[in-house]
Amino acid sequence: METEIKKIDQQIARWMSRWSAKAIRISFGIIFIWFGILKPFDLSSAENLLKATVVWLPFGTPNFWVAAIGVWEVVIGVTFLFSRTTKIAIALLFLQMFGTFMPLFFLSEVTFQNGNIFTPSLEGQYIIKNVMIISAALALGGTYYKGKD
Repeated sequence: METEIKKIDQQIARWMSRWSAKAIRISFGIIFIWFGILKPFDLSSAENLLKATVVWLPFGTPNFWVAAIGVWEVVIGVTFLFSRTTKIAIALLFLQMFGTFMPLFFLSEVTFQNGNIFTPSLEGQYIIKNVMIISAALALGGTYYKGKD
């Protein structure tokens, strides 16, 4: 009985290993294309937060930056859809994440309730969940070097 359970467990693990990288890539593709495409058309729920974050940039209007970030996200999503461009997608994602976390520092009155870092607002939670996206990108990137020294 124990041997059968172990065999089933190994089969499940092989199946997960076979499909996990593809699932992460497709998930990233869907999410980044979907959320990105909303921005240039003023349909993103993150628009006000984005505009408040980029207002200090030395050139371009907040509307320009919202559209540019949207296009950037679509590019990230499209590059995740293809195995050959996944490393590019990961690099673009990490550059995008730098900007994504900026409101936690520059707009803490919006991202945290009553200035308390232990009680993020809905906007803060939206940003903090990106830690999981970063972790998934690291795991995905690591799959390209398995067995290689």
